[in-house]
Amino acid sequence: MSNNNQYNILDLSNEILFIIFNKLNTIDVLYSLVDITQQFNQLVFDPFYIRNLNMTSLTMKSFYDRIYSIDNQVLDRICKNILPRISHQINELILEQYSMERVLHTNNYPQLYSVTLMDFSDEALFNYLTNNTILRKLLNEQITCLTIDVKNKPTEPFSETLWVTFTLILSLCKELNKLSFCQFDNRSTFCTFDLSSTNFKSSTLTELKINVETFDDCLSLLDGRFNCLSTLIINIEIISCTSGTIDNTKKLPKLKHFSLISYPHTFLYDNLIIPLLQRMINLEELILHLSIIRSNKNYIDGIQLYDDILIYMPRLNKFTFNIYTNVDKKNVGIVFSSNEDIQRSFKRKEYGSVASHIEIFTRENQDKCHNYSLPYEFKSRCHIYSLPHQFRTYHFLNNSFQGGIFVNVQSLVMTDFSPFEHNFFKIISQSFPLLKKMDIMNKEPQKDKQKSLSLIKFSYLIYLDLQSAHADYAEQFLVDKYCHLPCLLNLNIHYESLVLVTNNFTNDATRLTCSKLTSLRINEPFVPPKNFYQYFPLL
Repeated sequence: MSNNNQYNILDLSNEILFIIFNKLNTIDVLYSLVDITQQFNQLVFDPFYIRNLNMTSLTMKSFYDRIYSIDNQVLDRICKNILPRISHQINELILEQYSMERVLHTNNYPQLYSVTLMDFSDEALFNYLTNNTILRKLLNEQITCLTIDVKNKPTEPFSETLWVTFTLILSLCKELNKLSFCQFDNRSTFCTFDLSSTNFKSSTLTELKINVETFDDCLSLLDGRFNCLSTLIINIEIISCTSGTIDNTKKLPKLKHFSLISYPHTFLYDNLIIPLLQRMINLEELILHLSIIRSNKNYIDGIQLYDDILIYMPRLNKFTFNIYTNVDKKNVGIVFSSNEDIQRSFKRKEYGSVASHIEIFTRENQDKCHNYSLPYEFKSRCHIYSLPHQFRTYHFLNNSFQGGIFVNVQSLVMTDFSPFEHNFFKIISQSFPLLKKMDIMNKEPQKDKQKSLSLIKFSYLIYLDLQSAHADYAEQFLVDKYCHLPCLLNLNIHYESLVLVTNNFTNDATRLTCSKLTSLRINEPFVPPKNFYQYFPLL
């Protein structure tokens, strides 16, 4: 016990200190605690602690603008005084663009088998893979697991460098078993391939995670060029018509795990997705996240999923799904299932617990709809998903939502034809405790103007989009006595709504929240008044 009967960190047991160290950023621990005491050194240099070394330090400027680089002084101390003492024990290494060369050139890493290249531009990544001899040697001789994170370029067209880089990695990495390419959270980087090329292939790759632009890209990855592939986790930007030049009938007996996520609506579930899934005759795990448009067919239910897909997968033991069936107005003479019918259809043990919800759209609410949440030709929508909800996104949530706990959801889209009231947002904050991104699409003014109930808190919300929302929702979120948003950095909003809720940038009730914003997106042109940047000092 230290003096004055107060606890000191040096009095804590190794077990407690090890737990604390694991909660801290590794860079901070190495820089601040090495050579402070022999006890600290023993813990920091423990093989279980330093075998997975993260050489990045995250600074979040905004939701899409994140810096992973390390301070030069910190990097210098670690490279000179610490890495030489631990490099022989490191198995996994996370590197960022600006310090990678320094870290790799300082030491040898004989036990290294996994590398993550974080936040690289596509040009820098290609240059390193082409010209950095140490990186190339590691990839060629040692690395079996590789993760690639490429920076977003939302305003630029697709770069051919990406698929050339993908091809280069496959040819360079002779021992590669697992590859994750452009599949980090909050990225919008998608690859597309030169389908005439035969250069991208691998005889060692067993697991691939990737974002691609088209369904043809997905089919090309399953055309036999990866003959040992057993796991494919793929996000397709849009599922539309294919070239028809790639076979979608040949069986895929080696594929054991398949995950398909695609957010935009697709008409081609029956013509493309079902035939693809029917090829996976030995599949053990299936994950689907789809929004489907159907003409002259009923909602997708448990019976259809079994008859169309599961009956072809006798070894399937885990099926997780989140599926929207959007029925268009062309459906004539079809008696649609009720929600009770949908629930009864999921009796098979393969499904586990399933939630379902049906919305019927009247002519009145069709006139009010937002074209993202509900194309004008739809007459109804059925939403089915596995419980507990496993996905990071939840789209098209409306006032019929009854609550629950959705700890995995980080991105939420809310849309309805009737207003969202204060009490409903209270339910949302409790149901989605780790929410980071929220889009509200509702043009209806709130009816409950009192908002006299308890303060609502979204503890982790970083990004709020009110571009398609009534000005009342700006008041709901920006007035600090109604809502507490300690992490909010990004706001998308109409200028008129912003002027109204801030009283032309003089309202003290919204000043605290606005003063923390680092990104403000206003689509229409405007001339900021003199006090604008005083109100938003971090812009």
